[in-house]
Amino acid sequence: MHTLLKKLTVGTVIGEGVRSFVIEKPVTEVIVLRGHPKGGRGEKESANGALRIIPTIVVEDILRGILSDQIEIDDIIRTKRDAKNLPGIFATLGLDHDSFILGYDSTIAKICEFVLNNQSQSASIERVLTTSLPKPFILLAGISGTGKTRFVREQAKAHRENLSNYCLIPVRPDWHEPSDLFGYVSRLPSPRYIVTALLCFVVSAWKDAFQSANAEAIGIKSLNEITPFWCCLDEMNLAPVEQYFADYLAVLESREWQDGRYSCLPLLKADAFKTDANVAAQLRKDLALDEVAYDGLWDYFSTVGIPLPPNLIIAGTVNMDETTHGFSRKVIDRAFTIDFGAFFPNSFSHYFSAATINKTLGFPICSAVKIDDLSAVKADSDGAKSIAFLNAMNGVLINTPFELAYRALNELLIALVCFEPTNDLALQAVWDDFLMCKVLPRIDGDEHKLKLNDSASLLTQLAALGEQYLPNIWEAKRPDLLRENLDTSPLSIDCRSKQKLAWMHQRLVANGFTSFWP
Repeated sequence: MHTLLKKLTVGTVIGEGVRSFVIEKPVTEVIVLRGHPKGGRGEKESANGALRIIPTIVVEDILRGILSDQIEIDDIIRTKRDAKNLPGIFATLGLDHDSFILGYDSTIAKICEFVLNNQSQSASIERVLTTSLPKPFILLAGISGTGKTRFVREQAKAHRENLSNYCLIPVRPDWHEPSDLFGYVSRLPSPRYIVTALLCFVVSAWKDAFQSANAEAIGIKSLNEITPFWCCLDEMNLAPVEQYFADYLAVLESREWQDGRYSCLPLLKADAFKTDANVAAQLRKDLALDEVAYDGLWDYFSTVGIPLPPNLIIAGTVNMDETTHGFSRKVIDRAFTIDFGAFFPNSFSHYFSAATINKTLGFPICSAVKIDDLSAVKADSDGAKSIAFLNAMNGVLINTPFELAYRALNELLIALVCFEPTNDLALQAVWDDFLMCKVLPRIDGDEHKLKLNDSASLLTQLAALGEQYLPNIWEAKRPDLLRENLDTSPLSIDCRSKQKLAWMHQRLVANGFTSFWP
């Protein structure tokens, strides 16, 4: 669902007076509105007001048309289109929706006008086209100088020009415990909590995201009002990630979205500072929470602790050489790993004039998929195709250290919710990227571990399944989910996992060892 439509919560009033509507149910696959009792709207008139049920996908597609300047809001109204001698709106946008729904053209226009007018700044409009990441923790792997750190900065800048939502933290080789990132209590010369740049940034993200708070709970704003906060851990694996990042990894999987509410276990427990009133008072001041407006937020932090905010995205840049550390599967399983050279290739011929643009990425809004969450995924509305795909891949990996579990399935289904593939071509593109980001990064080892026998190996078995389950893209082009052409039209690329599997296998044959990392 488009982020703008998250604005349509139960009780939202659209329009004015007797011509107004109220959102009656949570917006999922349909938008259910109830008209004013005195509105006089015919076919389902009742003492409670007329009912309107409009497919969400129709409004989403029309919003895309408005934001890409293909149509104007007035063009939704049939009489105004007729006055301009324009064709039907679905024909103009190249859509295949049933035209009967345009009997509610004025209601659809009101919805579009409401969600567009309720944006406080142009950056909010940008969020309509934001692609939600499946995970808030991403690894950007690639050779030095490809632009990984700059990529994170530009993603933050897409939401705020002043970059107040961006934090760059160079990782030091001598980091070995979480206090290097999240602070600690010092007893010299007197007790005081030593704050860090990341802890201050976490609190800044919460200050942007929260709407109300008390000692027991935090309520967050509407999702379209929350800004993504990007933290770049530069050269993340200069130090052992499992050691200094353990606290984050431990609570990452506790994030939970439930009926628009967000919760997470504390990253920094209240016990770390609440036992000493002076320490707590100083910490509140150092975190810039000493204003009255943040009393409720501080009450929650000092009672429960400081959890991960919903809008925090951690991006670690990764180089693999003799000065860096590898990643355990504990880390890789919790991350969304991107081979930067494959996903965002450097093209020397387009250095001065780019031919493509990167899509703007947003924070995840789903942590565990329910069957209803898949209703908008036209290509796999019950997840059955994706489950069969993962079962096949796991059949090769079973009884190896690379075997997949429930977390992998959940994250594949989250990817479906994020990218909403509408046909088999787009669905196979999601699967292709899932192999690249979640399956292949876990695989490394020697000839014995990867069962190399003559020219066959575990990698060639995966490639054979790829050819079987990705028939539309294995030898042909597929849509890029994270980039697009300059005119925002879809960008076509080659199958990524096919190339990566071949590269990893060739490396295994030549060197007797292989891994995912460039």
